[in-house]
Amino acid sequence: MSHSHSAPQPSSPTLRLDKWLWACRFYKTRALAKEMIDGGKVHYNGQRCKASKTVELGATVRVTQGSDEKIVIILGLSDKRLAAPLAQQLYEETADSIEQRLKRAELRKTNSLFAPHPDTKPDKKERRKLLLLKSQQ
Repeated sequence: MSHSHSAPQPSSPTLRLDKWLWACRFYKTRALAKEMIDGGKVHYNGQRCKASKTVELGATVRVTQGSDEKIVIILGLSDKRLAAPLAQQLYEETADSIEQRLKRAELRKTNSLFAPHPDTKPDKKERRKLLLLKSQQ
C-alpha cells in the first residue's frame, strides 16, 4: 500500500479565482465568490472570467462588493482562508481604487443627509399628502 502514485506537485501552485477570493476574505463562501464571478461582478485583468480561472501573481482583479468596487493586485496565493490581517497581505489595493472608494463613500454620506429618514412611518393622512405630491411631479 504505497501512495507514491499520487498526482505530481507542480513547481508553482495553481489556484482557482473563486478559492483565492474566498481565502482573501472578499466573499464569505466559495459558492458566493463563484456566484459573483458568474454574475460579472469580478473581472480578472480587465476581462470577465470563470470561477475556475487560474490566478497568477501580479494580475489585476476588480471586485464588486455591494456598492463598493475594489481594484487589487495579487501579491500572494493561498488556498486556505486566513485571518484578516494575513489575508490582506495577499493583495494590494491600487491608490486609484482607494481614492474612488472614498469618494463614493463620501457621496453616500452626503446623500443620506439630503434625504433624511423620518423617525416614524407616515400615518394615513400624511401618506395621502405624499401620494398627492408624487403624482403632481
